[in-house]
Amino acid sequence: MSQTHLGTGRSGEKLARSYLEQRGLQTVEMNWRCSAGELDLVMLDDDVLVFIEVKTRKTYQAGSAEESVSPAKARRLLATGDWYVNEHPEHESRFWRIDIMAITMGGDGTVQRLTHIPNAISSG
Repeated sequence: MSQTHLGTGRSGEKLARSYLEQRGLQTVEMNWRCSAGELDLVMLDDDVLVFIEVKTRKTYQAGSAEESVSPAKARRLLATGDWYVNEHPEHESRFWRIDIMAITMGGDGTVQRLTHIPNAISSG
């Protein structure tokens, strides 16, 4: 993965975190990893644990950011969410959900589109 691609992703994660915190969510962790995968953002929305998958694009050439979450990626996110809760017993009694934050940036670095999709991925 190129440094430019990583930089775009990290910028998107910071933007998403700021956007969600302004709306009352609290950050628990960023970029949590296990062998099942990675969670970009782990946040609390009142008493609900929220795993945020952040997708950032600079163009629409490969489709919209939210379209890039494949069924396989969704399965990995569900498995990673389960893993997180199992490793963090302080959250085991909480409901949890997976949201998608899709961000499209302009060539000049400005945000062209920002979409938050709560409960975008479910197990059933």
